[in-house]
Amino acid sequence: MGKHERQAYLKAIRSRYSRAGKKAKVTILDEFCAVCGYHRKYAIRLLNKRGKPKTKRRVGRKPTYASAEFMTALKRIWFASDQMCSKKLKAALPLWLPFYETRYKALSQETQNQLLAVSAATIDRLLKRVRAAHGRKGMGGTRPGSLLKNQIPIRTDFWDVSQPGFVEADTVAHCGNSLAGDFVWSLTMTDILTTWTENRATWNRKTGHMYVSCSDMIALMIIAWWR
Repeated sequence: MGKHERQAYLKAIRSRYSRAGKKAKVTILDEFCAVCGYHRKYAIRLLNKRGKPKTKRRVGRKPTYASAEFMTALKRIWFASDQMCSKKLKAALPLWLPFYETRYKALSQETQNQLLAVSAATIDRLLKRVRAAHGRKGMGGTRPGSLLKNQIPIRTDFWDVSQPGFVEADTVAHCGNSLAGDFVWSLTMTDILTTWTENRATWNRKTGHMYVSCSDMIALMIIAWWR
């Protein structure tokens, strides 16, 4: 007996089984097990089953940011802002909302309030699948290292300085579509207090090349400050 025949047979005898007495149920059960080859306990569960299985009820409070209008606006602003990180996007949302409404359509007051109130952590959670599908995989020449971090005071937030000498430095690779081989790197060094900036080009990032370029730039900055 095939699957569809067993289901049709079960449907035919289930109502009769539910109305039968104890002795009649035993007879129907014996017949059902003999015809379909089911274990007795499993056959009893099938005969006592009523209708479709209940769907699992969602536990917890109702999602706050579940509306389609909210998610559409959040994703459009995220794409338009060049896929900002969530902390920056949180700060940029109040600035982008007026332009969003002129480009697309006016948002409901509830959606506007939600966009202004949503936290950076919630933005991360809501955009997790979108980032996985549209994430950018660009090239990067930066490699992690602990030597300089242990020897030079490094801060990633705002430097509240009152004298020159604290600088920010960065390199940019002019490599085209590949990081293989040797090519020119731009080295930029900026004093945080005076905003004095020096730029140099180095052939690859060997220690000697970078040391000479940095020393030269620091010397020029000192001369500029002295004057």
